[in-house]
Formats: sequence, structure tokens, C-alpha cells
Amino acid sequence: MQIRLKKYVLPLKHTFSISRESHDFQDTLIVSLIFNGKTGYGEATANPYYKITVESMMAEIKVIEDEINDFDFKTPEKFHHFLVEKELTHFAICALDLAAHDLYGKLLDKPLYEIWGTNTKNYPITNYTIGIASIEKMVRKMKETPWPIYKIKLGTEDDVAIVRELRKHTDAIFRIDANCAWTAQETVHNAPLLKALGVEFLEQPLKADDWEGMKKVMQDSVLPVIADESCIVETDVEKCALYYNGINIKLTKCGGLTPALRMIRKGKELGLKVMVGCMTESTVGISAIAQLVPQLDFVDMDGAMLLKEDIATGVTIKDDGTLRFPTLGGSGVNLIA
Repeated sequence: MQIRLKKYVLPLKHTFSISRESHDFQDTLIVSLIFNGKTGYGEATANPYYKITVESMMAEIKVIEDEINDFDFKTPEKFHHFLVEKELTHFAICALDLAAHDLYGKLLDKPLYEIWGTNTKNYPITNYTIGIASIEKMVRKMKETPWPIYKIKLGTEDDVAIVRELRKHTDAIFRIDANCAWTAQETVHNAPLLKALGVEFLEQPLKADDWEGMKKVMQDSVLPVIADESCIVETDVEKCALYYNGINIKLTKCGGLTPALRMIRKGKELGLKVMVGCMTESTVGISAIAQLVPQLDFVDMDGAMLLKEDIATGVTIKDDGTLRFPTLGGSGVNLIA
């Protein structure tokens, strides 16, 4: 098996701001795994919150590059086990695991959702994310991309007023993501006001480790709450079931599709709503997420929609939110840049 690594700097359509950061570009690592004439592609984006850069991921992968080239590839699961034993970060493992799954499906000439025994007849529609900005800019972004579900990033002093103003311009479902910016008291206070404005759920309102605060939120909030920063790896799912109504799984944070599939099963066993989210990936990463959609209650896979320019073809999101799955096996990805 041959491995290739390449860094891309993805330009965004708009400055993307959340409660703790803003950026105009997204650095990302694309991994290619080549075996028996087929190439699988995987991706992991850089993330300052988790202190991950493309350069750091490339450096740790290069340490085991010869071992990867010599690896006797049979299944993505066995490859993932090997990567975990090498103690790579979950972000680096994710890029490699996604590439291994794409490769595996291409070798079998089947899409991953078919290999997993699911079909794409029914699946949730992705939300479209509106980052923090002036109300005028946020309204302009909504009008630029009319969509049935918006995820609104909040974490300002005027959060409810922002949602109240945005509601004047659309009948779409709203989801709120405060990215750890609220207190328990703010969350409980804001929840009924936001519910009246057509908000479906709140995502990660409190700091990731504020479990005492989440006890109050679960007791008193009139809106369901979904864990994101509190749910990173497989072992977090069971704890989150005590403090949240659902979980948002990020492939980069948990280490790829292999653990994500287990987290989905565990979440459902525990009665949680299950969501998979993106980290502003290109179509490489989004196409991997798309393979999971038939298993999900909610999905946030608008990353490629936020880019000025994409670097790959694969699963495409139509204007009505439905998906077009390519006939190519695996995640169905091909690089174009």
C-alpha cells in the first residue's frame, strides 16, 4: 500500500465566526491510500481548539509511513486498530481511516452505506450553518442560501435578539449552537424564548466539562440539548447519556468512521438522538459523513457548501437538501485539485 499526504488551504465564502474564533480559510490534510490499482481518499481539518495543525498531523503520520506502506491491508477496522496502537492523534487517525474506508469500498466496488447494510431511501437533511456576524450579514447569508434548516452560531450578548430578527426572514427550522459560551442559567432562561422562535434544539451551550451545570439544564430546559465538545470519543457517549438528550459525533475528533459507527450504535442503545457533524471539510470528508446519514437523526454536513472552491467530487447536496450518491464505491471520492 502506498500513502500520499497533501495540505490544502480551503478558502471560505464568508468569514466564519463562532463564540471563540473566526477564520477565512480552512487548512486541511488529504490522505491518499493506493492499493491494487485503487485510491482511497481521507481528510482531517486543522483545529486550533484542539491544537491540531496539518503540519502536526503530517509529522506524526510520516513517523510510521514505512509501516503503512508495508501494511497488509484487509479491512478498515484492522487498519484502524493498527493506527490506534501507534498512538496517533484522533485527527490523523481520522484522515487515514476515511481513506481506508474509501479504498475498501472501491476495492469491493460498493458504496460504504451498502457494505454496512443500510440504504439511502430515508435520511435527515443537513442544516446550513450561519456563523456569528452582524444581523445584516447573517440575514444576507440566509437569503444567499435559502435552506429548510439553519444552524445558528451564537455566543454574544444579544443571542435571543439575533434569533428574533432572523426569524423575520425565514420559516426554516433553527438549531442553536453556542459552542460552550453560555451558563446553565442563561441556557434555561433562553430556552423557552428560543423554542417560541422555532428552535429545534440547543447544541453544547455550556463548557465541555460543566457537568453540574448540565444537570440543571437537563432538569429545567424546555429544549433538548445535544453534546458536541462534551462528546469526543467512544467512552464519552455513556456519560453524555446522563446529561444530554443527544450527541453530535465528529469524525475528526473520534478518529474516523470506524469508531463513529460504534458510537452511533451505543448512542441509540442508550436512547440518545444521534447526529454527525462536520469541521468545514471538503467533499472528501463530507462524502464520508454522507455514508452514515441513513443511520442518523440529524446531520450537519454543510462544510463543502461553505467553501469558495472545492477540491474533490463525491456526494453532492442538491438545492432541496437531498443527496446525490455517486456510483463509485467507497465514499465515492475523486480529487480534482
